[in-house]
Amino acid sequence: MGVKANMDGEKRLIQARERVIDAISQNMHLYGVTESVGRLYGALYFQEDPMTLDEMKDELGMSKTSMSTSVRNLMDLKMVDKVWRKGVRKDLYQAEPDWYQTFIDFFTIKWRAGVNINVSAMEKSLTELHLLIEDNETDERIKNMARVDCEKILAALEYYDWLNRLVDSFESGEIFQYIPKKR
Repeated sequence: MGVKANMDGEKRLIQARERVIDAISQNMHLYGVTESVGRLYGALYFQEDPMTLDEMKDELGMSKTSMSTSVRNLMDLKMVDKVWRKGVRKDLYQAEPDWYQTFIDFFTIKWRAGVNINVSAMEKSLTELHLLIEDNETDERIKNMARVDCEKILAALEYYDWLNRLVDSFESGEIFQYIPKKR
């Protein structure tokens, strides 16, 4: 095979990877992760060996500070792991290669955070609404509105209980009994 064929093949390989990296970064952006963090995950995903921050900085043209923040974000989402290699003094990072696990980690972290915020606010509001209903000085019209609000909040709390159980099924792997990884 000639040099030109090798160069053409490498160019096509890079284009194919770049297309996937762009799609990953756009998809992650839909879920509140910056596109640069998505690009970093995509770039790490295609690497055969773990990379240092300096190597990532050179690969993506980002500042070391931005790169460090992005890596930390990906580690918080459990999408990137710090790895050790004998004889290497700098920290090395690699992408989690299991897309199922990446999905589970990413979404369960996001879902749990959202559930906790909403449940906390709803429980506090339920307590306040019950006090309002029990207060002898509260107008009956306000009490009725508060009762309706309590019913709406209780329905929402049922949903959040369901969502927590769904998240549990992802984390335990039980979901794969209902929706197998492969057909």
